[in-house]
Amino acid sequence: MNSLHLENSWESVKEKLKEQNVELTDEDLELRPGKEEELIDRLSRKLRKEPSAIRAWIESISFNKGKAS
Repeated sequence: MNSLHLENSWESVKEKLKEQNVELTDEDLELRPGKEEELIDRLSRKLRKEPSAIRAWIESISFNKGKAS
């Protein structure tokens, strides 16, 4: 299990994710300490994307390198 590598706070990243995908809710983006994989799996199912793509998207948003894929 790998933790997410975030440059910014989760609250900041969460707001950026919601701006890029208006379907996402606070419940979808709930992140509990040590439960990153649960978040990634939840988003993977909702967005119908591979977990690796979800992880890359979140980390990209955090580092301000990318946009929603």
